[in-house]
Amino acid sequence: MNSDTIAAIATAMSPSGIGIIRISGEDALPVIDRIYRSKYGHKKLSLCESHTIHYGYIYDDNEMVDEVMVLLMKAPHSYTKEDTVEIDCHGGVYVMKKILETVIKHGARPAEPGEFTKRAFLNGRIDLTQAESVIDVINAKNEFALKSSLSQLQGAVLVDIRKIRADILHEIAFIESALDDPEHISLDNYPQTLHNTVDNLVIKIDKILKTFENGRFLKEGINTVIVGKPNAGKSSLLNILVGEERAIVTEIAGTTRDVLEEQINLNGITLNVMDTAGIRDTEDVVEKIGVDRARTYASKADLVIYVIDASTELDESDYEIMDLLQDKKAIVLLNKSDLDTKVTVEEVQHILDKKIIPISAKEHQGIDELEETIRNMFFQGEVTFNDEVYAINMRQKTSLQVALDHLHQVTQSIEDDMPEDFYSIDLMGAYEELGKIIGEAVEDDLVDEIFSKFCMGK
Repeated sequence: MNSDTIAAIATAMSPSGIGIIRISGEDALPVIDRIYRSKYGHKKLSLCESHTIHYGYIYDDNEMVDEVMVLLMKAPHSYTKEDTVEIDCHGGVYVMKKILETVIKHGARPAEPGEFTKRAFLNGRIDLTQAESVIDVINAKNEFALKSSLSQLQGAVLVDIRKIRADILHEIAFIESALDDPEHISLDNYPQTLHNTVDNLVIKIDKILKTFENGRFLKEGINTVIVGKPNAGKSSLLNILVGEERAIVTEIAGTTRDVLEEQINLNGITLNVMDTAGIRDTEDVVEKIGVDRARTYASKADLVIYVIDASTELDESDYEIMDLLQDKKAIVLLNKSDLDTKVTVEEVQHILDKKIIPISAKEHQGIDELEETIRNMFFQGEVTFNDEVYAINMRQKTSLQVALDHLHQVTQSIEDDMPEDFYSIDLMGAYEELGKIIGEAVEDDLVDEIFSKFCMGK
């Protein structure tokens, strides 16, 4: 790890009331001494106590750059466990850049994306799951995603993984000790004892894995695609859910020709909603591309909302759509139910076994039932946050699954009466794979990839 001194603007690059320039590294204090002048006489900040705030000015040689407040955090009691300085200045883009340039000129270098958090991880202040949760907190789109990410930031996953690894390590140590000293440590009846232990570990890992989809929905949102024939009311529905006129609505069929994406918050649940072109046979080249995209997005969606114009008879396009949705999570909306309807719930139910809701997009009827149905479909009722581990990501899920496979192999070896040293091999495989989750056994390039996704000042 580099121990040089890094600096970056830690606040958004837009005009605001305040801006923060963060400095961290072994020369953070000498750097601030070179550019800071106190309002109240000459004093070196490097000689001041940690966790104190100082009022003064930043100077580039003899030119004053800005009036500032400077926060000192000396190692190891800082975010990175290094000497850290934060300069609070006026929040103009130019003045923040000017102060950063001054800091770099006097001994720091520009930080890479996520380098402050990377140093916190490499210096042992946080584990890798906590580091990943930092970016999740920043990117949280709703209350539940925020609470889940904060829980992980406080070490929820770390605690569970460490307990599982400790149990595995205990068994590895016992087996190795027994093999080295069979006269004093007996392995009689041990396979059954190990079998029970591994079964319990499998249950614990399974419990974490089962939260993955809920965690993904809470953090990233439910990828929702609205499909239907042209002029069925898809765009009108999107406008109602968004709360404003985002999609063009006309009486002309085929108005929507491409995918229109919007993100909405549905009582704490994030929906990534895509309004698609009406699905029908068409000779129009542009519309045909939109129809093909609609089919593709529907096949990959977490949820499909199928809008039927209940004022017209079902036709071949409807049957094609219903065939596409047979194995999908889908909700069927019989739109224009305020008019004389020609399509009934029973008729559609006979073809497609999905939840069917009569609505009127024009009159805003049935929308509350749609929202309640979505909540029930994904979260078994009202969404509430608890202390369960929700926010595991794909990297963590993959390692958990590999660890689980190793534990299943231990069970298989026991059932096949294999020698005890076979147990150790797969137990160690599970132990090391779980170590990757918290960062105790992870390659440098993976660490670099994880932190490259962070913003510059974090």
